[in-house]
Amino acid sequence: MFKFLRFSQMTDLVFTEKEMVNSLREYIKAEESKLAAVKSWANKLDSLTKTSTSDPEAYLAHPVNAYKLVKRLNTEWSELESLVLQNPSDGFISNMTVHRQYFPDEEDETGAAKALMRLQDTYQLDSEVLAQGKLPGNHARLTVDDCFGMGKTAYNEADYYHAVLWMQQALKQIDAGEETEVTKADILDYLSYSVYQMGDLPRAIELTRRLVAIDSSHQRAGGNLRYFETLLSKQMNEQHQAFEPASEEPIQLGTYTRPRDHLPEREEYEALCRGEGLQMNEARRSHLFCRYQDGQRNPRLLLQPLMEEDEWDSPHIVRYIHFMSEQEINKVKELAKPRLARATVRDPKTGVLTTAQYRVSKSAWLEGEDDPVIARVNQRIEDVTGLTVETAELLQVANYGVGGQYEPHYDFSRMSDVEAGGATVFPDFGGTAVFWYNLFKSGEGDYRTRHAACPVLVGSKWVSNKWIHERGQEFRRPCGLTEVD
Repeated sequence: MFKFLRFSQMTDLVFTEKEMVNSLREYIKAEESKLAAVKSWANKLDSLTKTSTSDPEAYLAHPVNAYKLVKRLNTEWSELESLVLQNPSDGFISNMTVHRQYFPDEEDETGAAKALMRLQDTYQLDSEVLAQGKLPGNHARLTVDDCFGMGKTAYNEADYYHAVLWMQQALKQIDAGEETEVTKADILDYLSYSVYQMGDLPRAIELTRRLVAIDSSHQRAGGNLRYFETLLSKQMNEQHQAFEPASEEPIQLGTYTRPRDHLPEREEYEALCRGEGLQMNEARRSHLFCRYQDGQRNPRLLLQPLMEEDEWDSPHIVRYIHFMSEQEINKVKELAKPRLARATVRDPKTGVLTTAQYRVSKSAWLEGEDDPVIARVNQRIEDVTGLTVETAELLQVANYGVGGQYEPHYDFSRMSDVEAGGATVFPDFGGTAVFWYNLFKSGEGDYRTRHAACPVLVGSKWVSNKWIHERGQEFRRPCGLTEVD
């Protein structure tokens, strides 16, 4: 399990790095000043020693020269020694020590690499798209070293599918002449074995032969090549097939099939994130309407009703436009930022809250007593839904940075205290709120409400959630006659 740095933490790191660069430049300036002083001493002494060594006896016959020699060796050389022993790096090292406690660690780097791979999978991005910075906004590029690091992270996780994609990109960039500290042999070593793990023996043999041609004394290459060739020969004999040389086309997205994981609807989920998949037909769309919602003539909504739009018919999902003002959004974010911590989920077996790789975000919980804005938002939720929030959970605020996600899940559980409805606010879209019931009136879970938060491709997403429990709603939303009313 890897940690996840929230977006606001990443922002702090940007300014920390800038401060460290300034500290580094001050260190360089101090070193240059020290070196200039030492050079000045050396030039002066070089001139003096040329004179003194040309005729030592004549030089020392002059009493002033004799005095100055003694003085230099006793005093001035000691001063020079002190100058050389000065360490201008002390300030820089001290600054580094202060900031290092906030630096990302190996776990964070792994998490950042996995976030890029998650984006690559969800939005079907070839490694070159990410490496060449062909995304909206700042066109940051990945070097050969960066691509190699991505591939190595995947390799160490036994994720050979992504290891192949990123090692191939590193190879492509090094073949294009990009300067790097990584050797081509290193890349081919990882790439050939990862390709073998993907079941492509002909290409693994071709890559290993390239590795042997570059480094004939490579520790593993020769043995791997013999093993791969023996294995392929055995397979061809068993299947009565003739040898077909490996394709010379570069490995790219789609060359190999991504292994299946724990999520059965992975393809459907990712297709929806790309704007593909299920579409509502015109007949169903014609039954969706928009209206002004005053909460059944609630006094607080009469003068300023909310704009309500039907988003989906079954299950019924509605959207409220401008549910929160910009000032309220900013206040909620301000209150949440210092409290953000890695979001947790409830373990279905133990009931204990724990972190999970399928939910990658930071979250905070805000009470009505924290600020009048929170109390006002809670009241507005009660007014528009007609449900009491007395038994609801606290207002949760979540921050999803790049690659942050929450895979398909239900907001209800089979425990005794289950949720009845969920109001989700999307501040980045002008304070829009979405509301639906997770449970039927009977208290049975509505399995059609399985939903997800797609990975953030570029930018930062803030979301606020209010889970309203069925307890306390007995007279506001009474039971129906059947389980699915």
